[in-house]
Amino acid sequence: MTLPPIITFRQVSKLYGHGEATIRALDHIDLSITAGEFVSIMGPSGSGKSTAMNIIGGLDVPTSGEYLFQGIPTSGFDRAQLTLLRRHMLGFVFQGFNLLARTSAVENVELPLVYRGMDHRERRSRAMIALEQVGLKGREGHTTQELSGGQQQRVAIARAIVTDPAVLLADEPTGNLDTRTSAEIMELITRLNRDNGITVIMVTHEEDIAAYGKRLLRFVDGHLASDHAQAKEHDHVL
Repeated sequence: MTLPPIITFRQVSKLYGHGEATIRALDHIDLSITAGEFVSIMGPSGSGKSTAMNIIGGLDVPTSGEYLFQGIPTSGFDRAQLTLLRRHMLGFVFQGFNLLARTSAVENVELPLVYRGMDHRERRSRAMIALEQVGLKGREGHTTQELSGGQQQRVAIARAIVTDPAVLLADEPTGNLDTRTSAEIMELITRLNRDNGITVIMVTHEEDIAAYGKRLLRFVDGHLASDHAQAKEHDHVL
């Protein structure tokens, strides 16, 4: 039995505004992403890439067309159902880390499990495992101010994977990092994709970062301008 794609867009459009002020952020996009893929998304500002990511992440809904997650149409989902989709199936990593200040690394990682109502002992155990996965064993008690930018992003990634999501959505994950730290973070994300089977969908403005993905989507003026596989140039560093 062939499983459906994990992400499907069928003629998805997104409009903002009315009348002559209408902006067509997405224009009849067809897209399919298979479980386990690592997809990079690029495009200039206003191209529609962020809108597409927001719809995938359940943070926005199409004006027309259909978004399916694991073959299930989401058009009938209410706000509570979209929240459950984000909470149980998706992990988010942002450029700005979005960590709680003056809070330990392990407590930051535990946060999504608090929202699930998980008891303290189990969520602490899972958070410690996630921190070890991202190379931060021994840093569990450090607060945000005591961690470097790269370490903070590792905490953010641990927080994103502690719920064992099906999809990791990364929005400019290296945007605030230097070149060496960016490479370390991308190797970590690549390893999570390869070893854990997490589907990775990443927006970036940087060609060298986009090259870590095995597939590249380019958005231009609300259209999916190109969609192609990429050479595995980073495999030697993993």
